Amino acid sequence: MALDFVAELEWRGMLHDAMPGTSEHLLSEMQSAYVGIDPTADSLHIGHLVGVMMLRHFQLAGHKPYALVGGATGMIGDPSGKSAERNLLDEATLKKNQEALKSQLSRFLDFESDAKNAAVLVNNYDWMKDFSFLDFIRDVGKHITVNYMMAKDSVKKRLSSDAKEGMSFTEFTYQLVQGYDFLYLYQNYNCTLQMGGSDQWGNITTGTELIRRIGGGKGYALTCPLITKADGSKFGKTEAGNIWLDKNRTSPYRFYQYWLNTSDEDAEKYIKIFTFITREEIEALVKEHCEAPHLRVLQKRLAKEITVMVHSEEDLNRALAASNILFGKSTSDDLKKIDEQTFLDVFDGVPQAIVSKEDVVNGLDIISALSAKTGFLNSNGEARRELKQNSISVNKEKVVESRVITTADLINDRFVLLQRGKKNYFLLVMED
Repeated sequence: MALDFVAELEWRGMLHDAMPGTSEHLLSEMQSAYVGIDPTADSLHIGHLVGVMMLRHFQLAGHKPYALVGGATGMIGDPSGKSAERNLLDEATLKKNQEALKSQLSRFLDFESDAKNAAVLVNNYDWMKDFSFLDFIRDVGKHITVNYMMAKDSVKKRLSSDAKEGMSFTEFTYQLVQGYDFLYLYQNYNCTLQMGGSDQWGNITTGTELIRRIGGGKGYALTCPLITKADGSKFGKTEAGNIWLDKNRTSPYRFYQYWLNTSDEDAEKYIKIFTFITREEIEALVKEHCEAPHLRVLQKRLAKEITVMVHSEEDLNRALAASNILFGKSTSDDLKKIDEQTFLDVFDGVPQAIVSKEDVVNGLDIISALSAKTGFLNSNGEARRELKQNSISVNKEKVVESRVITTADLINDRFVLLQRGKKNYFLLVMED
């Protein structure tokens, strides 16, 4: 007997809507469901994570998850929630992206075991690429009326918007293509449920309609809420853009910091959605957090769990070490252990000055490094006063007036970190 998947989503705040009978259908025996993933980049971002977590919960409940990479639909563009048409990708790019996405999904889903409910990755390009336009409008298009398609919110909103370009026929047909995916998976993989964000309800129900009209069967729909932040800003977005799962796009340090910096209200919501911690433990964590909010128990546990899940324990430890550089006690050795991208992330926005390689090789006296060569301090006199007061550090170590900066001080062969007091940082960047 399968676990109650719908009840699990409900208490976690991950259920927005479900067709009548969905819960009973899933409790009857092992079923198959899919979530569609847009392959327009070679990495998932955290906006994709809710759908991925749904698939993982589905597998944990004893069911078989399908991750559908939209190679064909990625060439068209879903109008849901969009104000403009997307760029179309070529087949080689889509294939490269698919491989990268499968690697990331493998951290959440079991694709490799012999279990009956092992996950499967499919690409709708495989069954759409040889479908002629005439065959499609004859075999699929004739079963759905324009009236039905026009009634969908995603279409109505786009047509009623002020966008000058309107909506192309290509985008208008998107729901038919996605609907056909559901029919194809129903007929070939016995997949009876499609899941997605609440903005996908119209596209999903077009699929259930095709299953009813062409397949003579019953398909089910289930959606999760679109994730929002308490302050109204967009979830998963920062000034630097998306928070990606690929560490080359978003470093584990920046990833960890994103979750650590969530508000109390959001942390209580996110820890249910983005971790697999049990209900009892989450309730205990919330209680502990309420008793001492300043300790940020929820944020720390959330950031830890999701960083390990997406990256690794080792990456988490590096992110913690990097965090301590700004907010705790750390040494020159600690600075030299972190990679360049993480170093730049940690000191993002810190004032900096360029010094020549010749200066560093020959030895740069600390007075020049603090004032004349960099402008960190206003004058040589101020530099001497601060040094006498023991308030200047080089790479986190206190220095005196006789100190000379050499190549031995370089972090990642490029940087030297100056500091006045506890919070005033300045970066020397060596260039040839």
